[in-house]
Amino acid sequence: MSFALPGNIEERPVAVIGAGTLGRRIALMFADRGGLVRIHDKSEEAGAAARRYVEEQLPDLVARLDGGRAGRVVVTDDLAEALSDAWLVIEAVPERLDLKKEIFGELDRTAAPDAILASNSSSYASSEFIDRVRHPERVLNIHFYMPPRQNAVDIMSDGATAPGVMELLKKELPKYGVFPFEAHKESTGFIFNRIWAAIKREALSVVAEGVSTPQDVDGMWKINMGVEAGPFRMMDQVGLDVVLDIENHYADENPHLPSGPRELLKTYVDAGHLGVKTGRGFYTYDRPDAAA
Repeated sequence: MSFALPGNIEERPVAVIGAGTLGRRIALMFADRGGLVRIHDKSEEAGAAARRYVEEQLPDLVARLDGGRAGRVVVTDDLAEALSDAWLVIEAVPERLDLKKEIFGELDRTAAPDAILASNSSSYASSEFIDRVRHPERVLNIHFYMPPRQNAVDIMSDGATAPGVMELLKKELPKYGVFPFEAHKESTGFIFNRIWAAIKREALSVVAEGVSTPQDVDGMWKINMGVEAGPFRMMDQVGLDVVLDIENHYADENPHLPSGPRELLKTYVDAGHLGVKTGRGFYTYDRPDAAA
């Protein structure tokens, strides 16, 4: 099928579906050029936290960007309101395939006919959740890492994505300080995440086996790699429940992966210690979302 690319992009909003750790960070990036961003979440608490985060972080981000201008962020629990006239819709909900299938069917029915529908899924290819989508030519993955500090993103076709969609995003996303790299064939974990998954899994194994501690692994990583955060601190920022979901998905595809990393993560998740967003994970934080 042919797909008419969205026009008047500068005058139209971006919609982010999901107000969690990554959803609010994605919204922040699209609010740095003076436009309107709508965040949709059914949780009033999550929506309020997302709004606070963007309002607190946006001035500093805009000040660092050449040509940056603070935009507006609106939070709504009404999906149709969030999608109204949006040129780009980014789904950032939990890593559950049934949920993504349901949401993309609804996005396809409700969004403007020329809206691009993207998933921020960390581990699922968009081809896996378009069963209820009538227009797969406008669907793809745009996978974010941890903006505004890590601003590279993977873009990957669902197998039917219109080539013009990929080219438009390569041109437009850098205007928001987001830099796309295309996965040229379907890949679980895309590009960078496949490499990161191996590092993360081995770090978890070292701790699960009692060889070291999260703090020592991170300490060595910071010294040897010259970075501010190690693997365990980074997992806390993402959310240990999200990390476990991703690891379970990799294990579903490859049953030969060691179980120790998933078992270690599960002990934290079962205890409700999900990382920054709950105030405790591998580290303890002053308040939930303190470093989000």
